[in-house]
Amino acid sequence: MKQLVISLKSSSEVLEDFKKAFKQVKKRQIKEPHYEISFDDKRTFERFIKNIYILSDILAFKPRSVYELAKLSGTDISNLNKVILFFEDIGVIQIKQRKINGREVKTPVVNYDSIKIDLKKAA
Repeated sequence: MKQLVISLKSSSEVLEDFKKAFKQVKKRQIKEPHYEISFDDKRTFERFIKNIYILSDILAFKPRSVYELAKLSGTDISNLNKVILFFEDIGVIQIKQRKINGREVKTPVVNYDSIKIDLKKAA
């Protein structure tokens, strides 16, 4: 089961965490992969939290396209496209290009089973 950890940290804290993780990898002390996204400003963090339901909808509906996701979730397609691009930019989802009935469609994919929000660091 892949778990994504979300936190709110300063740039210096992220750099320190990266240094620690790099040392652990060099010493082969990390057994399982760790997936974490750290936001360095509250505005972006809040945008993520506000739209987290879309990730749940992608997992629940398994849509074949962004348009299908908009229909199933009752979300405006233009707003949904903006959120999908935001999620893709920060690495929370992947967009796979596929052909369905001769048309190119973008399929959103979530690669995590759960999301943990680290509130100690998000305060």
